[in-house]
Amino acid sequence: MSKLINCPVITISREYGAGGRSVAKRLSELLGIPWYDKDFVKATVSISGFSEEDILREGEEMSSRQVFLDSILNSMVSYTSSGDAIFQAQKEEILTLAKEPCIIVGRCANIVLKQAGVPSFDVFLYADMEHRLQRAAELKENGDMELQRYIETRDELRAIYHKHYTKSELGDYHNYDLILNTGILGFEKCVDIILHAL
Repeated sequence: MSKLINCPVITISREYGAGGRSVAKRLSELLGIPWYDKDFVKATVSISGFSEEDILREGEEMSSRQVFLDSILNSMVSYTSSGDAIFQAQKEEILTLAKEPCIIVGRCANIVLKQAGVPSFDVFLYADMEHRLQRAAELKENGDMELQRYIETRDELRAIYHKHYTKSELGDYHNYDLILNTGILGFEKCVDIILHAL
């Protein structure tokens, strides 16, 4: 499978806990191309000058309060929000990575590439709450927050971020070539379907 000719850049958007990283990692192994998720952090640090903590906090999520504050402050000539600067740095990195076949998870990559005229195969992964709770429990990223509340919060922050920077809804089927329910299909079947579609 690693000899697949003309494999496009693959983008994977997802709900929290729907297995975006798991699917990307398996596709990467089978196609013999790199996949990028949190790797964006180090590259964005060097481009933007912000710290890893800033980028982890603001690199894919945004609160409605932050959007409101930025809208007021952005009207001032000398102000650029850290979120805007980080998004711009990530956008530059996405366009650099997309010069070669690869898999990019999140970061509004499908919209960034579309706007730049770069061909990509765009996938959205979702699942029911039961499966997402199970996956989130395995990830152990919720700290002291109740697990379902954590999932809902992460989804909400990602959706606000996506809407703010792309003017489109996260999960809108118009923006994807393939939408898969990982809860019903499982990760391996989703990988098979993506490979078949490619």
